[in-house]
Amino acid sequence: MADTGDQTTTPLALAARLYRVRPRVLAITAILVFAALGWVYLGLMVAAATQATHALGPGMGFIDLVSTGRADAISRALLAALCRPSFGEPAVDTAFGGWIANVALTCLMWSAMAFAMMLPTAAPMILTYTDIAETAEDTRERTVSPLVLAAGYMTVWLGFAVPATLLQHGLMRLALVDPGLVSASALFSGAIFIGAGAYQFSPLKHACVALCQRPFPYLLSNWSTEPAAVFRLGLRQGLYCLGCCWAMMLVMFAVGVMNVVWMAAMGVVMAVEKSSSTTRFSRVVGSVFIAIGAVFVVSSVVAHWPTPLR
Repeated sequence: MADTGDQTTTPLALAARLYRVRPRVLAITAILVFAALGWVYLGLMVAAATQATHALGPGMGFIDLVSTGRADAISRALLAALCRPSFGEPAVDTAFGGWIANVALTCLMWSAMAFAMMLPTAAPMILTYTDIAETAEDTRERTVSPLVLAAGYMTVWLGFAVPATLLQHGLMRLALVDPGLVSASALFSGAIFIGAGAYQFSPLKHACVALCQRPFPYLLSNWSTEPAAVFRLGLRQGLYCLGCCWAMMLVMFAVGVMNVVWMAAMGVVMAVEKSSSTTRFSRVVGSVFIAIGAVFVVSSVVAHWPTPLR
């Protein structure tokens, strides 16, 4: 009988090894690519703003400092048509078709924020899944691509874009957010910060952040080799993440919805929070938010305090 050789060096065995590595590489690549696309779109959205960048919220003056120039009128008009919602502009809002287009662009903006801010924070959970999958493959168990899990997770945050869009539209109608998507009231900004800070101390927040911090037990106990079940697993993880982070996402209404500096900062805060092993960091963030909110409220009260008669 002819010697079949070392089976571990056959093309099939080498392909199997490659397949064991590929899910993790695929997951990391997908996270980087989709998060980058989200940031690119948000950058184009900022470039499309007709007002000075520093008017888009606190910290955005930094963009003006590092900017080497402004887009010409034609480029700016094209960017505005593709990337900039126009809620609050009467010439657009009078046409129902224009209103629908603005709703779609605003929803796209919040969707881009979800990819830019939330998908990177899910990286530990998704990579934990790939680790379990690679272990399962060692026992020749069938596994499901981590992209299915990520798709379920992102479905929740893309769904969040819809109520966020409607809320933004409502706030603009109430004149609490101006056409530049910046808070028009220090008192309103203070209320958002204080509310988000108070939520950081709530039992629901702590329950959700605990599941985000330690995904391994949950993923292992709910392991499945069926794509539909893995997608639902991603949905549940997305819901836990939504319960953890929705209040911090709404802070964008206080600092400027198009404020990419605060988007990046909040993304880092949420990533650090999910990487912690306790709720201590969540409480620190809550305390900082409440303090910031108090400053907004005091500044609003002082600004409207009656001037004493001389």
